[in-house]
Amino acid sequence: MVSAAGILTSRGGMTSHAAVVARGMGTTCIVGAHDVIIDEVGHTMKIGDKVYTTKDVISIDGTTGNIYEGEIPLVEPQLTGYFGRFMELADKYRRLEVRVNADTPLDATHGRDFGATGIGLCRTEHMFFDVDRVFFMRKMILSATKEEREAALAQILPYQENDFYEIFKVMKGLPVTVRLLDPPLHEFLPTEEAQIVALAKELKVDVTVLRERIESLSEFNPMMGHRGVRLAVSYPEIAVMQTTAIISAALRAQKDTGAAIHPEIMIPLVLDVKEYKYVEEYVRKTADALIKKSGQKLHYLVGTMIEIPRATLLADQIAKEAEFFSFGTNDLTQMTFGFSRDDAAKFIPDYTEARIFEQDPFQTLDTEGVGQLVRLGVERGRKGNPDVHLGICGEHGGDPNSVEFFDSVGLDYVSCSPYRVPIARLAAAQAAIKHKKAN
Repeated sequence: MVSAAGILTSRGGMTSHAAVVARGMGTTCIVGAHDVIIDEVGHTMKIGDKVYTTKDVISIDGTTGNIYEGEIPLVEPQLTGYFGRFMELADKYRRLEVRVNADTPLDATHGRDFGATGIGLCRTEHMFFDVDRVFFMRKMILSATKEEREAALAQILPYQENDFYEIFKVMKGLPVTVRLLDPPLHEFLPTEEAQIVALAKELKVDVTVLRERIESLSEFNPMMGHRGVRLAVSYPEIAVMQTTAIISAALRAQKDTGAAIHPEIMIPLVLDVKEYKYVEEYVRKTADALIKKSGQKLHYLVGTMIEIPRATLLADQIAKEAEFFSFGTNDLTQMTFGFSRDDAAKFIPDYTEARIFEQDPFQTLDTEGVGQLVRLGVERGRKGNPDVHLGICGEHGGDPNSVEFFDSVGLDYVSCSPYRVPIARLAAAQAAIKHKKAN
């Protein structure tokens, strides 16, 4: 970035979950900038020997992780004029589809405006944090019986269905891949004492009992704990509610718009075909009953997110049941390296400076290690099911070097945050031309 503004620090991380989610919203975010000392009480920020107050302006670059002193002019991205024509030309050459990661109608609209051909990842958990919904989500989590959980989920269902309905309308018949609930349940619960007391009052339970329940849900390593498909195995009613919302929304959108809607239901964090089939049965039974009752025809797919190394080794078995794979390369990288992507920003710059890594593996795919697992998953997946649809929905889908690799191993599509869609489209065209010449 060329600017008169002086660079303050370049030690910020852009690959944590917070930064990835913010990028999808079009908001610049970096975390783990260790040179920055923030005083929340005094409302000041110190970098080096200089102290900044709320009257000072800084600029941050979510691509490089750089923080600049002063205000840098911004330009609203638009695919118009020569740039628009150039991107249309690129689309003629690319083989890979480019989808968008979108959790809201606004994200979906941005993705379509930037040329996405569908949604490759719709994260449902972000829909539960709204102030009108999180109470029922907490009530469900803290329920002691299946009946109590179902009653709480019934309160969430109308909200979730309307969310999907609006997204389906925006996409106008383009495929929409919806991931079932993924994060551990404790993330929805309060941690501060005042919030716990307030929730106990709302739920009409003893504060001590509530605090004990919250503590019982905490895990030493939650990202490798009770999350993803494991939640649906323990509580199938969650998958039933979400499937009901997805299919009901698709049927309503199809009826209202006249367009054929194509929902794809993705079961996350699968590591075994028996585990997948157990949850898939609930999904299909629920979906088929709703479709039959509606009298409409609705084509839907059920597949899984491949983000555990074991799943790539057993991809042929899983593919015999799953209609599509989406490689979640964020978690696949995390589990292959043994790095927490929320903490790795603390030391990965040291690895790149020491030339141990050429690039941050959370930004550019590690083709030697993680790439081998992706390639293996593709080969074994197609061996088990030649018709399985294969994509990737980690943030690597917007990185040009990674896109080149995904084209070389024969994926069908990449998916990335809205503002990276044009980058992925161009990278896909360049990769296709390069590989065609090589052959």
